[in-house]
Amino acid sequence: QVQLVESGGGLVQPGGSLRLSCAASGIVGSLYTMGWYRQAPGKQRELVAEIAGGGSTNYANSVKGRFTISRNNVQNTVSLQMRTLRPEDTAVYYCRATFRTSNFWGQGTQVTVSS
Repeated sequence: QVQLVESGGGLVQPGGSLRLSCAASGIVGSLYTMGWYRQAPGKQRELVAEIAGGGSTNYANSVKGRFTISRNNVQNTVSLQMRTLRPEDTAVYYCRATFRTSNFWGQGTQVTVSS
């Protein structure tokens, strides 16, 4: 059974930082592209950042220079370090694992940026 479990969300003030983590089980993590997506109320889910098994990364323009995605293929984890957070970063953040036709999602973790 495949599970992706996110952690690290919460409430932070504008300009602050948070680190999200996603622990994957039931998959050979190094084969999968791991990504973070987010969905704000009334908006579509969007890609935030993704990292391939070999380490290449892709970021949404809105988070470039502020967010950093990383992975540990031994521990089957992927992290998202978020800095200089803005109110518009408020959303539910989801972890995703994809490989060929396989596609798995975590349950999401809430990030709220507010003073």
